[in-house]
Amino acid sequence: MELILTLQCQDQPGIVNAITSAILECSGNIIENQQFTDPITNDFVMRTKFETSLDIDSSRKIIDKFGEKFKPSINLRESSKFKRALILVSKESHCLRDLLYLKEIGELPIEISMVLSNHDDLADLVQAHGIKFQKIDNKDEKKIAEVIESSNIEFLILARFMQILSPALCSEMSGKIINIHHSFLPGFKGAKPYHQAFERGVKIIGATAHFVTADLDEGPIIEQDVSHVTHAAAPDELIAIGRDIERRVLSKAVKLFAEDRIFQVANRTIVFQ
Repeated sequence: MELILTLQCQDQPGIVNAITSAILECSGNIIENQQFTDPITNDFVMRTKFETSLDIDSSRKIIDKFGEKFKPSINLRESSKFKRALILVSKESHCLRDLLYLKEIGELPIEISMVLSNHDDLADLVQAHGIKFQKIDNKDEKKIAEVIESSNIEFLILARFMQILSPALCSEMSGKIINIHHSFLPGFKGAKPYHQAFERGVKIIGATAHFVTADLDEGPIIEQDVSHVTHAAAPDELIAIGRDIERRVLSKAVKLFAEDRIFQVANRTIVFQ
């Protein structure tokens, strides 16, 4: 069995020794290991993938016993069990198409339980991939909550979902909602960022995947990318260039989350590539 262990706590001597000793006690073989101490908060984070002949419950008991004195937050899961995602979209298809394609060819290790949208435009695309689609009203968070509960959803993907989620939902799913914003945050927040970029005459445009909080476009940044543009690029051209950046950035952020490579520290993230 292949397991992924993630750990977060205040840095102190002996953490790595304790966890590697626990894995040895599990008759485990470490395949990957990454660790980092944040110099500002002193948070220590660690991600370890290992093989073991023990089942996950037995492994968890051993690891908890070895690590308990450090009071860490520990998560352990089988790498073969994909996280269940709910995708929210509006009319734009490029980000959704990329997620569906990567899932189809086996490069995105998630289970897409359903796609909800406040428009019908993308129903055929979703259903062609054998995934359930349902149209909801703009502010129908009751339906979103029902799907989260009934399908045991572990995280939400906002693939150009052009609605603002309530503070209550943001709080309930804190650290579990990934949004793609079509600008290089913290610049050009809010609506029509490409038009804002054009008016400012920028020479670089970008996209940002971030966790969603109650503060619009202020959540911890997961992944970003940019493209150089010239003075000749009109807003429509910036939008076209941006679509390609958006789909790549969102898909990468989702994969990082799916593989337990993201840790939140204050309003920032530590991301193991």
